[in-house]
Amino acid sequence: MLRKIYFIFVLLLCLTVSSVSFADEQSARQVVEEFQNELLAVMKDGKALGFKGRYDKLDGAVRKSHDLPKIARIVVGKQWEELSADQQVRLEKAISQLSISAYAHNFKDFSGETFTFISEEETGRGGVVMHTNLHIPGEKDVKFDYMMKKKDDGWRIINIIADGVSDLALKRSEYTSVLSRDGFDALIAKITEKIDNYAAQ
Repeated sequence: MLRKIYFIFVLLLCLTVSSVSFADEQSARQVVEEFQNELLAVMKDGKALGFKGRYDKLDGAVRKSHDLPKIARIVVGKQWEELSADQQVRLEKAISQLSISAYAHNFKDFSGETFTFISEEETGRGGVVMHTNLHIPGEKDVKFDYMMKKKDDGWRIINIIADGVSDLALKRSEYTSVLSRDGFDALIAKITEKIDNYAAQ
């Protein structure tokens, strides 16, 4: 009898933990909207924060919402497997810093911008695309499409398409060319130069 009661208790405990984990998991839309809210908050204080302040504020938000390791692998395509373990770590770090720096540079002041959710679209292999618009007062809306994949710890952004232009495709075209032609150190130098340019502007 005691054994049966113990079994039921364990089963209920497992179901409770499972339901709590499910409830706590964010949807793809929630991940995107939370990240966009972080962007707007940083933009509102952008001038006072300066580049470093914006970078520090966005660091956690970008790492939480983006699958930066996957982005680093996609950027160099098949050449990822040819890199040593140390080079893979260095590239992932550089791509992460570049991504955060780009946001800190491009979203640096506020003039009444708002994000609007448009729709959600399922893609092949379990992915989704979140269609949103960035409304800029007095200007044409900018369409942001967030391509997302689900990891063990939730949904993550793996690419952003702004007005039909894929950020990942641009990076891959440029960086695979540099890696093939000039080598790994030249690629890291190229990425570092971009980061420095973002910080200086």
